[in-house]
Amino acid sequence: MTKGKILQSIWDNLPEDRKQRILARAEELEAEYLTLQELRKAVGLTQAEVSRSLQMPQSNVSRLERESDMLLSTLRNYIDAIGGNLTILVELPNKPPVRLLTLSDLVSEDVDSKI
Repeated sequence: MTKGKILQSIWDNLPEDRKQRILARAEELEAEYLTLQELRKAVGLTQAEVSRSLQMPQSNVSRLERESDMLLSTLRNYIDAIGGNLTILVELPNKPPVRLLTLSDLVSEDVDSKI
């Protein structure tokens, strides 16, 4: 691991167990910030395969992967298409994280009621 002279010296002098904890935490943090494109690639799918699953043109999948703001139902459909499950986690100050269970039910009910 090359980081520059000073940082490399500090790294080299760390105990091995500390290095392993740092590397493990770095991997956790990287995993938290994957883009939709990276998620798709991580499961080994192409945009064309996802587009067939979503029944939309590949160009729309490309647009979705670059989108910074979208409906939760759109995001849920995309995650479903790549074989995942969307979970919403709410973090409030001085409270443990809370997983919203009913949001996906509300999205499903809204979709079902419009059909």
